[in-house]
Amino acid sequence: MSGAHSRLRVVIFEDLQCPDSAAFGIMLHEKLLPKYASRVDFERRDFPLPKHDWARAAAMASRYIASVKPDLNVEFRDYVLVHQPEIDSYNFTEILAHFAKQHGIDPEEAIKALENAELDAAVQRDIDEGTARGVSKTPTVFVNGQPFVEQFSYHSIAHAIDSAPM
Repeated sequence: MSGAHSRLRVVIFEDLQCPDSAAFGIMLHEKLLPKYASRVDFERRDFPLPKHDWARAAAMASRYIASVKPDLNVEFRDYVLVHQPEIDSYNFTEILAHFAKQHGIDPEEAIKALENAELDAAVQRDIDEGTARGVSKTPTVFVNGQPFVEQFSYHSIAHAIDSAPM
């Protein structure tokens, strides 16, 4: 999700189980990417909150899918965000297996990846980066270093992007 030679970075810390992250995902795809994708780098980071029981597993699954089929990573993340109401800690692996099978990924390997220490460490690096930047809620979006936390409007993000030096 990058603009070819952009200088502006929008860094998004999201929790795939967070309803506010899901709402931001809609804003991202419907409004921000169509307007800014050609000149802004949108970088997604994982920040699964401890209160969400399957968010870390979803972040790890996303990392696994990216390692097998990089172009499918964003689709998986968005699928999970859109289908949050249907997902719980009891059926997450079933949903992951279904998604994997539909997209030509071995479902058993996808589920096995949820125990992969390297994937867990990669998610932890995002959490550590977010914590160092003061993230405690999701989504937290940084536009040229300026934070937008949890609930904010398209207009506030768009204004920050339009005002940032490019």
